[in-house]
Amino acid sequence: MTISHFFRSALGASLFLTAGLTPSLAAAASARTAINYGVTLAGFPIGTANLAINLSDGGPYKIDASAKVGGLIRLISDGRGSASSSGKLGSSQVRPTAYTLTSVAGKKPQSVQMALAGGNVTALQLQPDLPPRKDRVPLTDANKHGVIDPLSAVLVPVTGGQALDASACRRSLPVFDGAQRFDIKLSYARTEQVSGKGYAGPAIVCSARYVPIAGHRPSRSQTKFMVENRDIELWLAPIGETHVLAPFKIIIGTQIGRLTLTASRFGGDAD
Repeated sequence: MTISHFFRSALGASLFLTAGLTPSLAAAASARTAINYGVTLAGFPIGTANLAINLSDGGPYKIDASAKVGGLIRLISDGRGSASSSGKLGSSQVRPTAYTLTSVAGKKPQSVQMALAGGNVTALQLQPDLPPRKDRVPLTDANKHGVIDPLSAVLVPVTGGQALDASACRRSLPVFDGAQRFDIKLSYARTEQVSGKGYAGPAIVCSARYVPIAGHRPSRSQTKFMVENRDIELWLAPIGETHVLAPFKIIIGTQIGRLTLTASRFGGDAD
């Protein structure tokens, strides 16, 4: 894994591994929430990631995210990025309408601007465009239907009296990030106790599997590694008094060590 690939993995851990978590929406109060993550690689601190979430029950939502990777790997390269997403919380699922991403890994900038309606991509601008490769699985129009952008689904509405229920993990997530279409298949693993500023209590742990569909290159070692990767977990905890979950911790096994994002702050008003 190159440094640029690593940075995209670090940023992506906070921006897309939670994508597509869309169970039925229960009554949830309005909330303005900040979540701050520390990022480590093989146990060494190498960056931060932050989420600012504004939502209202059955109404509009907006999420702003940022990440910065440096630390020990700054001698080789560093990276930073930001993303935002907006849409509406429907009666049964999140409905994003706009998604943007800007990232720089080393000297390689990348941007995505995407509009969606009814789960379908209606406009897309990707810079730079994907370079042509003989082994790349081509994207089709069908790959842009029935999808969720990588950030909207950081909101995980749940139903019933128990906000922390194993059913939050029992789903397959249809993700389109502007360049690739892939599924993240989740399954319930266990329940853990977590603690950070703003929240201390149980978290539902989902195991995750990466299933590429289009836009990827099957022959690449990184793709092969991620397809076989069994070391991916998403830890979900409730946002305040709402029936909405968000990631308290994300774990991704990489070719250069375990990448972990852990919340140091989970709750309170977003700045």
